[in-house]
Amino acid sequence: MNRPRVLVAGLGDTGVLTAIHLARHVDVVGISAKPALVSGQELGRRLSHPDDWARDYWVGFDRFRGLDRIRTVHGSMTGVDLDERAVSVVLADGSSHVEAYDALIIATGVTNGFWRRPMLQSSADVDGDLRAAHDRLASAGSVTVLGGGAAAVSTAANIAAAWPRTTVDLFYPGERALPAHHRRTWSQVERRLRTLGVGLHPGHRAVVPDGFSCDRITDSDVEWSTGQSPTQADAVVWAIGRVRPNTDWLPAELLDDNGFVRVAADLSVPNRPGVFAIGDVAATDPLRGSARNRADRLLARNVRAHFAGRPLRRYRPRTRRWGSVLGAQSDGLEVFTPSGRGVRFPTWSVEHVLQPWIVQRAIYGGVRAPSAQNAVTDPDVTDRARSPRPGV
Repeated sequence: MNRPRVLVAGLGDTGVLTAIHLARHVDVVGISAKPALVSGQELGRRLSHPDDWARDYWVGFDRFRGLDRIRTVHGSMTGVDLDERAVSVVLADGSSHVEAYDALIIATGVTNGFWRRPMLQSSADVDGDLRAAHDRLASAGSVTVLGGGAAAVSTAANIAAAWPRTTVDLFYPGERALPAHHRRTWSQVERRLRTLGVGLHPGHRAVVPDGFSCDRITDSDVEWSTGQSPTQADAVVWAIGRVRPNTDWLPAELLDDNGFVRVAADLSVPNRPGVFAIGDVAATDPLRGSARNRADRLLARNVRAHFAGRPLRRYRPRTRRWGSVLGAQSDGLEVFTPSGRGVRFPTWSVEHVLQPWIVQRAIYGGVRAPSAQNAVTDPDVTDRARSPRPGV
């Protein structure tokens, strides 16, 4: 008897993990607009140290041992026929394609600034975006970062650490940044930012120009709806959390009023048996926490239970964000618990224990070292990645 076919729409962090958990039990097809896993994590490290970031967060699909059993499709989804159980795809070569499924997992994530966009890209495109943003900031004498979430805070800290002569200012609308984290987390991160020389400016809400989608670094004056005088800098990073779900290819019946995929407590889509959603695209809770709390393993169990006719388990979201905020620094990595307490991993443990054993082996089920055969970039791009970069 043929095994059920599960289509994972979107191979970001959550989609890859869900596909890995399912691959031993069902036939899995993954569709990705990128040629590899291009993570949306650790924006600050991505901007300040792109080579280090790419080593851990830009990983070819063929390097994941857990994905050996699945078939990946490089293309953009343009629609779905829920009755016929088929997804329409435009492939990287421009041709049209249809993928049938027995169960569909929607994991297409969100668009968020210039670092998380859904367009179809080659490895050269990804590399070009990575280098252009880094070079723009490396040449700036002053940088303004807008936003109070982890992406903004991480960006300000890492730019200040990488280029100490650059004037870095962080503007956020509330009395404190990281409002979704425990207050204790912000207290510790705030001290780090001040030590790095980052100027902190609470109570500032930027005016977003008409038609501007926050998808590029700008140099125009920033105006404030909160009454302050305009602010000028050589480079302005918009990390204000204006996310848009990547759901243009889905019918309106699956979506809530904000365009996110409606899900029940078990991550299934109501009234559509065999359709599930996970990650930032899924309307699970205000924080959309299934992207960060290992709901991938629960969803894989639920998909298998769906085929076997067994009850599905509930996903229980957390009420606070937790984890790394600043990413790996020169003195190691600090991870914050939901209660706001920091757990520090020294540099040697990040390089020799955390990444190879906990992340690559325990979480991802084994990741091969890059080689000429499975590198995600072409030779020209790889040569550029090895060359010295400003400030790195």
